Amino acid sequence: MNVPATSDARDGRSITPDSSSSAASLDEAAPPHAPQCAAEWVPSQLKPRDLAEAHTRRGQVSPTSASAVNKQRNVREYTLGEEIANSITHGIGALLAIAAIPILVMRALDDGGGVYLFAALVYVFTMLLEYTMSTLYHAIAVDRAKRIFKILDHSCIYLFIAGSYTPFCLISLADAGGLWLCAFVWAVALAGVACEAFWVFRPRWISAVLYLLLGWSVVWFLPALVAALPAEGLWLLVGGGVCYTVGCVFYVLKKIPYMHSIFHLWVLAGSVCQFLAIALYIM
Repeated sequence: MNVPATSDARDGRSITPDSSSSAASLDEAAPPHAPQCAAEWVPSQLKPRDLAEAHTRRGQVSPTSASAVNKQRNVREYTLGEEIANSITHGIGALLAIAAIPILVMRALDDGGGVYLFAALVYVFTMLLEYTMSTLYHAIAVDRAKRIFKILDHSCIYLFIAGSYTPFCLISLADAGGLWLCAFVWAVALAGVACEAFWVFRPRWISAVLYLLLGWSVVWFLPALVAALPAEGLWLLVGGGVCYTVGCVFYVLKKIPYMHSIFHLWVLAGSVCQFLAIALYIM
């Protein structure tokens, strides 16, 4: 194919465009992130890699920008020192949960097994699951795995609350509507798990409110519980609830360093109180 000659506007000479000059023109006109050859373009490269760059001159960031999404999905909420403290505090809880298994199982078997053994296993299994998931979430540094364990950790909190209810509902409140309370708290717990899985970027306070509502549902059965438990067991149960409630205050203060570790300590104290109530006054 013949290429038509063109005239140079400066000296009237005729020139024929070659491939090198055309390529140079393409390079000069291409965006800064463009491939060197036009044949390498793919649709995903036709837009900015970060939409925030498109709004820099206007002094604003799009709510749908890649940077906003990455910030929203960031799972590295704490410093290395905080994560070490978070891992240690709930790692201790996992070890205590392992130690609690033979204690509760033996006491349940002494009471004849059956519903006692079932309630004990549900309680210690959900406790071990929660402390293990929390420890792994704070200890793992890989973002993708950390994001998964964060969902598992928060989901297991609901399961642990329901598991803590189970011995009281099936044993202490067995003749006072405890089965209905058990069904209610487990339904709410499963709804909470679904919320954690499908509404990942919800406000932090929503989880705290759900935890408190679930944890204090027992007040509707308080008269029956007072009649069923000795005073010491009742005080241990209430003390555990108070520890969890105080811990929720620190849970929502994550911007202050090491507040989450303090939250872990309050949760650990609440777990110890309720374990003693179950082991000494229910089993």
